[in-house]
Amino acid sequence: MRALVNFSIVLALVVIVLGAYTRLTDAGLGCPDWPGCYGHLSVPMDADKAAAAQARFPDAPLEHNKAWNEMVHRYAAGTLGLFILFIAISAIARVRKHAETPVKLPLLLLALVIFQAALGMWTVTLNLQPLIVMGHLLGGFTTLSLLYLLRLRLKRIHLPMGDAKVRRLSGFAMFALLVVVAQIALGGWVAANYAAMACTELPICEADWQSQLDIAGAFSVPEAVTYQYGAHDYAERMTMHVAHRIGAVITLIVVGLLLIRGYRLAQSSVIRSSLGWVSLALVVQLLLGLSNVVLMLPLSVAVAHNLVGALLLLSLVSLNYKLVRHA
Repeated sequence: MRALVNFSIVLALVVIVLGAYTRLTDAGLGCPDWPGCYGHLSVPMDADKAAAAQARFPDAPLEHNKAWNEMVHRYAAGTLGLFILFIAISAIARVRKHAETPVKLPLLLLALVIFQAALGMWTVTLNLQPLIVMGHLLGGFTTLSLLYLLRLRLKRIHLPMGDAKVRRLSGFAMFALLVVVAQIALGGWVAANYAAMACTELPICEADWQSQLDIAGAFSVPEAVTYQYGAHDYAERMTMHVAHRIGAVITLIVVGLLLIRGYRLAQSSVIRSSLGWVSLALVVQLLLGLSNVVLMLPLSVAVAHNLVGALLLLSLVSLNYKLVRHA
């Protein structure tokens, strides 16, 4: 079961990277149907199948590179779903012999991955509706986090007796985790609405950005036939982007304070090691965010920004778990 969980964590990271790559290459509607592609289990490649596919979906021109981006993501996500099913079955089978085997968490993961499949379908059938796209992204990050939490529970980390100082730290660590989740949600909203390039200057945005803020419009979903390439005007997208940047500053301050307090209070090498991983992920994520702006959103950096965001989340999940156990 540990091997299944470890492999599923790696595969979940791959799915998150592939999802980011699919979004950033504008391939979210590379296949206009679900779960297949133009009525096939794979991308139609030969001339006859391609012609038939195009006739079936005349409003969705077949672009093989985008279609393959989308289908590879679906294959990886489907494989992850099967592994999570195996984990749930294994947990149910093991709980009869090993009372300590977690079973509720694998079943929650199975329910979540089924809901994720539904969100994946709605992403296509509702033409990239932003709330669905953001929900799908958050569902992927939640799946990864729960898999990692299951790994920690199976590993049975041994920690020394806790103390009052660590108890005080655990509450702030949970707050920092929630702040990071909120920042990931803001990033997902920016990506879902194609607002990543709405501001191209530092530290906040172009001159006179304050006068153009439109918070109500930025966090609404306008009616549209399709949401590919976005349905909001510039002021609304700029507001989304500014909110994400302000969220990044808040995240830096909150997680930074957690690290300062953590290094000052925690004596356990296990806790201090977790703090080190949080520090590393935070610094790399900050540098990647700045690089996205300075280098005008290069594909590799933007994908890495998603990956390191996931790793920052995992490092905080690990820290919170160990603090709770230690306290």
